[in-house]
Amino acid sequence: MRMFHGMVLSRFAMEIATGCVTALAGAIISYGATEFGTGWDDAGPQPGYFPFYIGLLIVLASLGVVAQAFTQHRRTGQVFLTGEQAGRIVAFAGPMVAFVALCVLLGLYVAMTVYLFAVMTIQGRFKIPLAALVSIGTAIAFYVVMEVWFQVPLLKGPVEAMLGIY
Repeated sequence: MRMFHGMVLSRFAMEIATGCVTALAGAIISYGATEFGTGWDDAGPQPGYFPFYIGLLIVLASLGVVAQAFTQHRRTGQVFLTGEQAGRIVAFAGPMVAFVALCVLLGLYVAMTVYLFAVMTIQGRFKIPLAALVSIGTAIAFYVVMEVWFQVPLLKGPVEAMLGIY
């Protein structure tokens, strides 16, 4: 993708970012555990005891990652991700993120049809009739297997409601 051309993400930056994000997660876990008590009572450890200390371990390990990044990788200039690699990741993950968003808005079956059709025509360069046949056929097959045979209702949206499919 052209938008990432020339971009380089260093290993140092990623290690710092990862250390900070995981330290924040550990702090949130520890803080949340304080609502349940983190000490000992007559029956033994309170419900928040283990989550509190696991959160603290996560924070300590994260600080170790940050310290290691500063001592070992700050000046090495190792590349973690190039612009070309980022473009390939976005080309792969972007349609999946769009699929999830469409599932929430339109329901699983319509989103599945749109996703498969788009990926087959844009990325796979399949002809439109074949892509339409496969995408619609896949959605119908999923409906029959999940809803009819296994009786497992999946996320539906306005199109299914309009067609009376509940």
